[in-house]
Amino acid sequence: MNNQSLDTTDDRADEFEVSVPSPPELMKRRAKSHIGFILGGSVVLIALLVAIFAPVLAPADPYDQDLTRRLIDPIWGAKGTWKNPLGTDALGRDYLSRIMFGSQVSLMIGFFAAAVSAIVGSCIGMIGGYFGGRIDNFIMYLINVKLALPGLLVALSLVSVFGGSIIALILILSFLFWDRYAVVTRSVTQQIRVNDYITAAQALGTSHTRIILGEILPNVMNQIIVIASLEMAVAIIIEAALSFLGLGVQPPTPSWGLLVSEGRSFMFFKPHLIVLPGMAIFLLVIAINMMGDGIRDITAPEGRN
Repeated sequence: MNNQSLDTTDDRADEFEVSVPSPPELMKRRAKSHIGFILGGSVVLIALLVAIFAPVLAPADPYDQDLTRRLIDPIWGAKGTWKNPLGTDALGRDYLSRIMFGSQVSLMIGFFAAAVSAIVGSCIGMIGGYFGGRIDNFIMYLINVKLALPGLLVALSLVSVFGGSIIALILILSFLFWDRYAVVTRSVTQQIRVNDYITAAQALGTSHTRIILGEILPNVMNQIIVIASLEMAVAIIIEAALSFLGLGVQPPTPSWGLLVSEGRSFMFFKPHLIVLPGMAIFLLVIAINMMGDGIRDITAPEGRN
């Protein structure tokens, strides 16, 4: 009788046993139900595919000029044709092709600027937060000096000196953003370095480099990814602004900011020349921000939604 009661109790315990999902499974569930992450990630993925396969998808060479076909209406216009679905610009170049190839410039500059600044700023922040003392004081001095500089004015000055090549823009924008990574990673590292597993690693004689890269970096990677996603959007906006002012990417290289600048002379009777690249910038920046917010919510321990 007692054995039967124990068996019954065990069966009931098995029935009410709740399986706890692992962290990867939990993040996967959150990602599937996060509308902002899905929408933003989808737009970013589409933009990335367009940038990669632009040579195949573009209906024409974005550099070919044909003055006999200049300023043709888009397909919804009175004289639009499917040969040039979004019309042509003032030099007769296919506008859809130029917008497609312009996505390459925006994504390349935004991604590499965010990546370079993330590497530099995160390393500086983790070193300062881990070692403390004079090293941390010196790094805080550098951060305060950088925060005191007007970012956009510095970018204008540096671009006017070093030119508006893609490599120069990436390095200049990286210089503008590294401090944001440094501030966050320094603060998180200061909280992590007092944990027992860091103390145990130090007691075992583990090198500082291995502790920083093997123990601290994985714990700050979430913050780095979130900041990088947001700074990538800011880098795209600044690049477009510099190109609009004529200090960024130079013609004939297609850039969304440059397309807006070239179309402003015709904005009253050919508004699509400004609206189309402007909408491309707007959608990509909003999508990157939505994806960044989604990554933050999905990877957050408290499970924000």
